[in-house]
Amino acid sequence: MLENIREKSQGVTAKVILGLVILTFAFAGIGSYTNSVDTSVAQVNDMKITQSDFDKAYQNQRNRMAQQFGEMFDTLSADANYMANFRSSVLENLINEKLIDFATAELAIRVSDERIKQTIREMPEFQVDGKFDNNRYLALINQAGFYQTSDFRDYLRVEMTRRQLNQALIASEFSLPYEEAQLTGLQNQKRDIRFAQISAEQFKASVEVTEQDINDYYQNNQNRFQNQEKVKVNYIALSVDDIADKVEVTAADLEQYYQQNIAKYQQNEQKRFSHILIEIGDDEAAAKAQITDILTKANSGEDFAVLAEEFSADTFSGENGGDLEWIEPGVMDDAFDEAAFALSSVGSISDVVQTDFGFHIIKLTELKPEQIKDFAEVKDEIQQLVSTQKAEDKFFELQQEMARLSFEFPDSLEDAAGAVGGKVQTSDWLTRFGNTAPFDNAKVLDAAFSDIVVKERLNSDIIEVNDSLALVLRTNEYQAANTKPLAEVSEQIKTMLIAEKATEKAQNIAQELLTAFKAGEDVTAQLAAVNASFEVKNDIARFGAELDNNIAKEAFKLPHPVEGTLSASTVTMNNGDLALLEVSAVKEGEPATNSNFAQQHSQQLAQATYKSFIDALRDQAKITRREVVQSSEQF
Repeated sequence: MLENIREKSQGVTAKVILGLVILTFAFAGIGSYTNSVDTSVAQVNDMKITQSDFDKAYQNQRNRMAQQFGEMFDTLSADANYMANFRSSVLENLINEKLIDFATAELAIRVSDERIKQTIREMPEFQVDGKFDNNRYLALINQAGFYQTSDFRDYLRVEMTRRQLNQALIASEFSLPYEEAQLTGLQNQKRDIRFAQISAEQFKASVEVTEQDINDYYQNNQNRFQNQEKVKVNYIALSVDDIADKVEVTAADLEQYYQQNIAKYQQNEQKRFSHILIEIGDDEAAAKAQITDILTKANSGEDFAVLAEEFSADTFSGENGGDLEWIEPGVMDDAFDEAAFALSSVGSISDVVQTDFGFHIIKLTELKPEQIKDFAEVKDEIQQLVSTQKAEDKFFELQQEMARLSFEFPDSLEDAAGAVGGKVQTSDWLTRFGNTAPFDNAKVLDAAFSDIVVKERLNSDIIEVNDSLALVLRTNEYQAANTKPLAEVSEQIKTMLIAEKATEKAQNIAQELLTAFKAGEDVTAQLAAVNASFEVKNDIARFGAELDNNIAKEAFKLPHPVEGTLSASTVTMNNGDLALLEVSAVKEGEPATNSNFAQQHSQQLAQATYKSFIDALRDQAKITRREVVQSSEQF
């Protein structure tokens, strides 16, 4: 069927229809088809969280997890339930952020422009040799997707506003000495116990499992014995890296690139300024008179740095003689920039300049002329750039050819492989999750298990795995999901049932022993009958590795022993055995105070306060969630 569609899509009628559709879009506008579609994944009050917002947050969080946990996260991401919870967590975090934004607006929390500028200049990411570097700043924010400095400033303003509220909540919490004493006393508590371990293994020999038991378990638990759907594919891989190895780059190519991109290799003229600021306050005339007087002194030869230290309202720069370091256009106020960059000789001083901050006089203190790197100095770098650029251009060209031929000849990959100089390869068996790259990519897996590949047995459309890798694939072999036959899993089920029944018998015996023990009977003989005896452990700690974790946990759950009443219970151990446990004594721990514990406790209280605050905001807000589209898996 699909092959017929492919053939008919080349006909005159199909082309006429396609032309009409294109004209419809041209006259009506694509926006009229899309603007009415709500693609948001959630709405908090009147503010929407778009699919794009979600995709960006999802990918950022996924990248952080992959960086932190490495291959372990690859394993986790193969679990559909885990990734569903992961997506839900990302969405809830975005909702929390919107709630915080509403709260900061209601509380009128603001961050000034000056504070944002100062923060940017002090961020170590934007510094070179301990000083703010505007070129590095612009390069890094562009790399992060902020193509206008105003976009980054707006982003930073939101983040700093949220942080102010967060810090205000955290700073309000503290830990009292008596709380620390109580908690450390509990943590340092010790207990004396005795326990008897009843092995379930000894009962396995006496357990009977019938064929009917096995069959019943199989029928009731068939979901536990599923073979996953899997496919083996033939594929062509087109890679920029492979193309780059074969690309020829001439000396003329390098020279041409250098000349066309000379701006990349030149350092613009740089200027360093000092300034003196007088704030206007309530008396503009007085401020103007003061700055004019200072300007007269500076022009008459008095030390500008001394004047700045004495008079400048910008105390930070004033302490350094008014030094503002190296400044690029656009960092300061427009009026300031205009006056400052009009200065052309070192030592020259501007007239009085008025900005929103007050009156300034500006001095040019250092000047670095424009510099251009020689071609020889950057030749190797250009070689790499040109080689990659040519490879990417060839990659795009071959990608189009591979797409065309795999479509026109849908029953084979050989024609497409020959045209792009590739070869047809065969994958290992692929399942829906847990494959190695590039078959861990969601787009590749969607194609591998699609009807056109599996059922129609045709070539897939071209799959752009990333900017440097494209695939086309077709089915080599397919195995549908199915339930393993009973004969294959019979022994496995028998082993499971024997273990379950042996553990159940051990539980019953342990419960009988506990009843007799609490009634005051001596159970030594009964324990010996099941190859067990009491083992005494004194001064066990709440946290430690000397005991089975389940025994230690239960020991600290049991009540303090009192005269006439036993504090005892049964425990299922980590290895599946049962234990009869008694707490014979409780020794109170010594309370202790230390700065680390106090800090940790305060942090725990702060986290609880923050969560309560968010919960309260959620209760007051109208929150609507929609299905999260899983396109985010395709990054």
